[in-house]
Amino acid sequence: MSSVFQDAISNFLVPIKDLLEDEKVSEVMINGPFEIFVEKGGLVYKVDNKFPDESSLVSAMRSIAQSVGRVIDDENPRLDARLPDGSRIHVVLPPMAKKGTSVAIRKFSKESLTLKDLISFGSLSPDAARFLDICIYLGKNIIVSGGTGSGKTSMLNVLGSRMPDTQRLLVIEDASELQIKAEHVLYFEARKDAPDRGIKGVTIRDLVVSAMRLRPDRIIVGEVRGEEALDLIQVMNTGHDGSMGTVHANSPVDACTRLETLCLMGDTKIPPDAIRKMIASAVHIIVQCSRYHDGGRRTAYISEVLGIDQFGRYITQDIFRWLQKGKDPDTGKFIGEVVPCNYVPSFFDQIVVNKLPFPKSKFIAPEWATKMIKEFK
Repeated sequence: MSSVFQDAISNFLVPIKDLLEDEKVSEVMINGPFEIFVEKGGLVYKVDNKFPDESSLVSAMRSIAQSVGRVIDDENPRLDARLPDGSRIHVVLPPMAKKGTSVAIRKFSKESLTLKDLISFGSLSPDAARFLDICIYLGKNIIVSGGTGSGKTSMLNVLGSRMPDTQRLLVIEDASELQIKAEHVLYFEARKDAPDRGIKGVTIRDLVVSAMRLRPDRIIVGEVRGEEALDLIQVMNTGHDGSMGTVHANSPVDACTRLETLCLMGDTKIPPDAIRKMIASAVHIIVQCSRYHDGGRRTAYISEVLGIDQFGRYITQDIFRWLQKGKDPDTGKFIGEVVPCNYVPSFFDQIVVNKLPFPKSKFIAPEWATKMIKEFK
């Protein structure tokens, strides 16, 4: 961490310094100087920490903005930045923020997760993890979908780190968060406009164009939330098998619809029907991440996209899904597991040809889950 940012913490962030140093705290949320919440274990709690007054909080935020080469003031009342330690901060000043300066600091994870970690956390079953590993090996295009704080970035880190060492991976993000452990990986970060300092912005779309000319095998777009969605779909459709991205959506079908909406946001003249066909052809697997009411982050679905029907609706088929079996009366944690859904993916022949040890029996649901799966259908 830079000395400038350390000084900012020492001088201005004393009221929340203990929260930033607490490894169990994943996010700090400041709703004005006198109301602070934290996220621990996926649940949100109010804490006693407070800033002396509004001016102290604003001064702290201006100091942080300055330390990362940004400005936040009356003319620029919003700050979205990555701190030197990798944490992400977003700030909104009054009068837009009615309770006072509002801040969210999502802390940087110092340890990279693995598939084994996701299994131990109960987010994946061993068979589901092995299946995702196979999808990466076979170069399936994957979209990781989910809400805010559902674990999309962690999942993308894990999947990206399973890429073969012989391939070149390019990662493009609005604010750099991914920490992919791979042999050959390049990171690119978008830059915002700063006309007052003569800085011209570089968008994710710009970086995707550059990435295409840098001989990538696979491209990852960290978070797709604008017209760059069309670029990612075109990347997936032009020979860069195994490319990935994340979107905000609540289900696999919603993820496809969300991508379609984002593709149409720009000045594209491609008809919606053509966009829909491109998405249905480009995306092979959707991994749906969810945060449940007990605070747990789990892989809710692993689904295959099979195309569109005669009415233009996306066809998806669940391969694995998380099912709840009960609730622990002592801890309040949900009890459940990721189970197969009695569906063999359309590319099973590729698994066989490549002699990958994953028999059809792995897709058969356990007896206790069969009835629940039928009810969902």
